Amino acid sequence: MNYGRIYQYRFQSTNETKKKVVWTALATWLYHGYLNRPGRVLDLAGGLCEFINAIPAAEKWTIDLSEAFIREHADPGVHVLVGNNLEVEIPENYFDGIFVSNFLEHLETQKEVAIFLERMYASLKKGGRIVVMGPNFKHTYKEYFDFADHTVVLTDLGVAEHLHGAGFTVLKSIGRFFPLSFRSGSFLPVTPLTVKTYLHTPLAWRVMGKQFLVVAEK
Repeated sequence: MNYGRIYQYRFQSTNETKKKVVWTALATWLYHGYLNRPGRVLDLAGGLCEFINAIPAAEKWTIDLSEAFIREHADPGVHVLVGNNLEVEIPENYFDGIFVSNFLEHLETQKEVAIFLERMYASLKKGGRIVVMGPNFKHTYKEYFDFADHTVVLTDLGVAEHLHGAGFTVLKSIGRFFPLSFRSGSFLPVTPLTVKTYLHTPLAWRVMGKQFLVVAEK
């Protein structure tokens, strides 16, 4: 699968400035909230690095398949690992926080989801937290497979079970949290104030939210 061409097509109408505004607000909100101000943070499938660049942690790591792509977008000081998230070597009992966004649905099977989360459990320190975000099939079934790389069907309840199975204690499971995508018109208007207001207004999540947010602790 040619991910480069797929993502080029998918994000052709995306406003990168607005996308950065959203991720900056989300990273700060999660850092002070559900991630509990971690010192060492790992961001899986870093992509354009909007999250890992924005989160105010002392030590920041990210992983991506494309070395040229990830090194182009990661800020100086971000520790970059290149490789498959199921295989790349990562330290054990090391991170205080892990963020997984829009990744699990790209794995091939539910078994791969379980294996991946077991790896994340091993890499977290005791008391460390993981936040998993992704499209909730219960609320996105009409458009879930509009994305060529979506394979595994997941919901907030299924992800919570996976996390428990991997050894975590589930702290919070939110079925409706964030809009599905950053395609044109999907999240408007976008300013630091409106995004911050959205994040502090759970009632708005119930109307616009199509992605789940699940928080767990080691």
